[in-house]
Amino acid sequence: MTRVLAGLRDILLAGVVVSAILPGPEAAAQEDPTLAPNIMLRSLQFVQDTVVAGDHSAGEMQRFMLSKIDQRLRTANPSIFEDPRNVDAALIYAMSGGNPATLEYLVSRDVAGNFDTRVADALRKYLAGKGTLIANSLGEMAREYRDQRIGAYVALVAGNVTVPKDVKAALEFYDMARLAAPGTIVEEAALRRSVAIAVDADLVDKGLAYSRKYARRFVHSPYASQFADFFVQLVVEHYPQVGEADIDGTIAFMDVDRRREVFLRIARSAAVQGKDELARLASAKAVELSGMEATTPETLAKLYGGLANIPTSKVGDAAQKLSAIPEEELTPRDRALRQAARFVADEVLRQPNAESLAQDPGRTIQSTPDASTPIASIGNDAAGSADIAPQSATSASVNLDPEFQTFVEAGRSKLSAIDDLLREEGVKP
Repeated sequence: MTRVLAGLRDILLAGVVVSAILPGPEAAAQEDPTLAPNIMLRSLQFVQDTVVAGDHSAGEMQRFMLSKIDQRLRTANPSIFEDPRNVDAALIYAMSGGNPATLEYLVSRDVAGNFDTRVADALRKYLAGKGTLIANSLGEMAREYRDQRIGAYVALVAGNVTVPKDVKAALEFYDMARLAAPGTIVEEAALRRSVAIAVDADLVDKGLAYSRKYARRFVHSPYASQFADFFVQLVVEHYPQVGEADIDGTIAFMDVDRRREVFLRIARSAAVQGKDELARLASAKAVELSGMEATTPETLAKLYGGLANIPTSKVGDAAQKLSAIPEEELTPRDRALRQAARFVADEVLRQPNAESLAQDPGRTIQSTPDASTPIASIGNDAAGSADIAPQSATSASVNLDPEFQTFVEAGRSKLSAIDDLLREEGVKP
């Protein structure tokens, strides 16, 4: 694959050199046909699809292709856009991470009306961050261009701008995009965003269905880590509705290292959120997938499993296992997590003594003859609010704060004024 990409780059470089030798726009008839924007775009699409298929080394080629297509579009004779394929290439380039200013430049020079101004204007607003303002228009265009070359890309963009208003409509646009461009970077993006939407909207069944499709097709994508985050969130937030069979069925197509990583992420998130049963399950799964050389993953599995056992009757064993984990095998974040877990376990296991059974002298309540109105001791700052009632002659006196005394008296005067008004109206207070 790398050899193919290298050959592709050499061909394109040769074409760029040829185009540099030619006199300029007036020599459009002599232009190398292999440098037509639609031909170059197909090369870019091939590279992008290769990236999401797992060849991460093609990322550099993707950046190279974007820059060369940008250069080609800006230097091309305007007559080249009489071919609708080149117009579509310019629009797809803009929706594929290209320079938004280039689309603006091409549209401003389009005196022949080769560009559909509705689509061009909508994309310019979208690329400027104003997509939500034209969400309805983009949705209509996605349906109109459904079977056209730009259809999958417009549907993907329509899904992006529809999410804040209607998540179910956004999912429909993403379905439209991925079905129109299977196996491509468009399908990868549509599936990944569909998982994210389903998780946020608590659409569990849809989330699982999209997750299975993504795991089967794009587990080697450089964006697969984002998918893993969404899937872990789906599992932890909806366990046991999302059960062991659902997890295994989704990640069955992954290699051992990726499956183990997913289980470790689930175990950690579940342990932190108090989902102890899930944390123990995921930790045990991670241990099963750990080979003899996989010291760190097995260590993490033991850590998360120990965290899950602290609230159980196995707290003693959990404390011992946590203490036995080597410090150097943990990240700073996991060291802090273990330290907190050990503190909790030590407090649970600590034997009571005479001091711990004694009452805090700072929180005692004085006994008063008027049992209905207890008086908090001076050391008690959490006395709460008790009803104010007249003290009996034998009750202990209470020294109120001057400001509080003023507030009480003001309140009483207002109540008296209200009573007077009621009497004037003939109402007995």
